[in-house]
Amino acid sequence: MVTRRIADILRNGQPDEPLTIKGWVRTKRELKECAFVEVNDGSSMANLQVVLNPDLSDYGNIIKQLNTGASVEVAGVLVESPAKGQRIELKAETVKVYGEADPETYPLQKKRHSFEFLRTIGHLRSRTNSFGAVFRVRNACSYAIHQFFQERGFLWVHTPIISASDCEGAGEMFTVTNLNLKDIPRTNAQEIDYSKDFFGRPAYLTVSGQLEAEVMAMAFSNVYTFGPTFRAENSNTSRHLAEFWMVEPEMAFCDLEGNMDLAEAFLKHVFKYVLETCPEDMEFFNQRIDNSVLATADNIINNEFERLAYTDAIALLEKADKKFEYPVKWGLDLQSEHERYLAEEVFKKPVILTDYPVEIKAFYMRLSDDEKTVRAMDILAPKIGEIIGGSQREERLDVLERRIQAQGLNPADYWWYLDLRRYGTVPHAGFGLGFERLVQFMTGMGNIRDVIPFPRAPLTVDF
Repeated sequence: MVTRRIADILRNGQPDEPLTIKGWVRTKRELKECAFVEVNDGSSMANLQVVLNPDLSDYGNIIKQLNTGASVEVAGVLVESPAKGQRIELKAETVKVYGEADPETYPLQKKRHSFEFLRTIGHLRSRTNSFGAVFRVRNACSYAIHQFFQERGFLWVHTPIISASDCEGAGEMFTVTNLNLKDIPRTNAQEIDYSKDFFGRPAYLTVSGQLEAEVMAMAFSNVYTFGPTFRAENSNTSRHLAEFWMVEPEMAFCDLEGNMDLAEAFLKHVFKYVLETCPEDMEFFNQRIDNSVLATADNIINNEFERLAYTDAIALLEKADKKFEYPVKWGLDLQSEHERYLAEEVFKKPVILTDYPVEIKAFYMRLSDDEKTVRAMDILAPKIGEIIGGSQREERLDVLERRIQAQGLNPADYWWYLDLRRYGTVPHAGFGLGFERLVQFMTGMGNIRDVIPFPRAPLTVDF
């Protein structure tokens, strides 16, 4: 018999079809005349009900093995289901148990478990409804991202995970070393002698693939990265991860306006695709996690984003009839409470803020003519604040050298990046999206550690 995925069976299966399913037992209910077993294979939120009759070969022994968590293969024939809420069920003809699960010790029983508890069993939590839905949505988001860029002729580039460059100038980076930590070589000045290390110089896990993506954009015009990035930021919060995935497009011959247009179209595409592809999962989040999930998605898809200069945003915040925890003043970075106030209470839709003060943005952002601001943009979304950050990049060699030095960085470390401005420089722009932030925003999940299969955070490196 043909093995079919349960999602396909529930959508398209017809009575009298012979087929085989493989999956894990969610629940078992025994009656005198038969037994009902719910089986899930991860392809959908819903289970397929399997009916086992006592005339089944080795019925008694099989029933004893079919506890929650057991893995099974069931061959049989689909029949119409008399039960309310399901169209079809599978009448079992043969059952094979691959692996049993002891009901006394299996931690996922038919009750609600807290997300905190489920984080302690990260190897099993994907079998729950909540995490099954999260990771199906995460998968759909990933597909939609590639689809969006590939349909527009972007080249997907794999930027390095090990890097000598600090893109943000933040210094919160994981060091990569092959030195013997029990006997670290030292220079005469008693500093670490990195010349003895694997790369002959300090190396780090990357915080961003942007600079390397700019290299590729100078040859292929439009490129994007989608890969893991790392921050050694000791922030033990519901919004931070030490390892996360970033989406970073870079476009040659593009200015800030083109960058904003692409970013807005990008978010609309991803949300629309997920709603169309995972309707049951999104409905689950709306019912069980956050009852504004569907309204938020609709707000993203069906509204033109507001575009507002940072200076005008500060004026609005200063006049706000609301007391903020953090002060509002031109030149200060906006906090999440300020961003959410603008998106949720002032405009009630996504907002693209532009032209930030030069002091609070990275060296690679294009300096405006007033030399007080840079051509940066952030997309602020209701309920989460900043979700995308980007800018037009600085394409002028002399200005870029000056900006690098102003931030205390060594231009010699960026010789190759400066070469891009020496040889065929063009206006170009790009943005970055923290992928887990997007999935968290889309699903309404309260903790970012619950939208990545194996979270990495301070003192958290299990599994």
